Amino acid sequence: MGKWNYKHLKWFRRQWKYMLALLVVPIILRAVLFPTFSAFSGIEHKDYVLRHGHSLSLNSEFGVRKDKFLEVPQIVWGLNNQKIAIARACLTARMLNRTLLMPSLSASLFYKEVDQLQPISFDKIFQFDRFNSLCKGFVQLGRYSDLTNRTGEFDLQKGSGRKWTIKRDFDQLRQFKREPIDGYEVIRITGKNPFLWHDHWPLKYYARVFECLVLVDQISKEADKVVSKLRSKTGSFQDATNVNYVAVHMRIEKDWMIHCKNLEQRLKINQICSSKEEIMERVGNIVGLKGPTVVYLAVADNLLEDKSILTGWKEGFLPFEKKKLGVLGIYKKYPYLIQSAIDYEVCLRADVFVGNTFSTFSSLIVLERTQKMIRMAITISCQKDVRWPSYAYNLLGESNGPRRWMTNMSDSNLQAISYGSTYIPC
Repeated sequence: MGKWNYKHLKWFRRQWKYMLALLVVPIILRAVLFPTFSAFSGIEHKDYVLRHGHSLSLNSEFGVRKDKFLEVPQIVWGLNNQKIAIARACLTARMLNRTLLMPSLSASLFYKEVDQLQPISFDKIFQFDRFNSLCKGFVQLGRYSDLTNRTGEFDLQKGSGRKWTIKRDFDQLRQFKREPIDGYEVIRITGKNPFLWHDHWPLKYYARVFECLVLVDQISKEADKVVSKLRSKTGSFQDATNVNYVAVHMRIEKDWMIHCKNLEQRLKINQICSSKEEIMERVGNIVGLKGPTVVYLAVADNLLEDKSILTGWKEGFLPFEKKKLGVLGIYKKYPYLIQSAIDYEVCLRADVFVGNTFSTFSSLIVLERTQKMIRMAITISCQKDVRWPSYAYNLLGESNGPRRWMTNMSDSNLQAISYGSTYIPC
């Protein structure tokens, strides 16, 4: 081979290697950074549309996979503990890019006697299709009839105890996003009720799920009847008052008093429990209430030992509980969970709401009322009159009344709502 030909061949080989590198390197980088074209391209496929893996935006127009599912244990305890557990299960499924199989709720209120829990389907309380419509692109519920059983199930045992840290829990979830586990059609989480799982998401993510939990028409219509009764009591003096009714979540039942006293001892604070007299006094001192005021007392009647909650109110305050209002029959038709759902809706619609910052029932109502003001572009301020104000009677506020209460929507987790706090933005 001539000298010129040899040099030319060496030059050609160098150019060929350079061109090959230009072709191969981008392919390798793409394979590393974007594992599968179908999962990241944003192109629609038969079973799902996805962009950016599990990091879907809060209002993403894309969805989660409909051929991969997450199953969780039965959801238990009070209505709002169950709502938090539903949201946490949904957000866990979202992180795994899976559809959450419609969970079983608990109609009865038992904390330790698990065998006495009365299972009730999610769609007996909340609208299934409405949930998926409102939460489209964020989280997704599925039915067991959607399963094909082609790739079986994988059991995920949730860790527990002090050594099971929030980091270990998050690392476990990340691990279960990968093959071979991700290949299973169903990941079934066993162990603790989702309310007790570690919290990995900001409050605004939970709020997004709560917005999708719309009561079924039957329960909503029962709440309509109670609200109508309350407004009829205001009718005779409508011109003399500036509100239809005030709702007070009066937490003085025996189970609550035991819990809150233990909590005060453990946390070494005295702003959790409130006596009947303290609640009455502080509600009576709310600044701005004008004329005769109808007050609805939301209490768990079966757990109430003090039957004198209607006496001792400040002049001009007209208290009603279920029996005096004439709606006890509405509530008695249903199990505890639905009774609580009706009361929740009645409190949510009140002109003024007063509750306890250590109650999940009260805290979620205030969260929804805060969201309502945000959606309607109402300026949120603790220093001025606002529409749909909320107050905390366990915290002292202006003129010896309850403290104004709004939810801090920038919280990094749901701790304050799940377990209570003496700190509120107002």
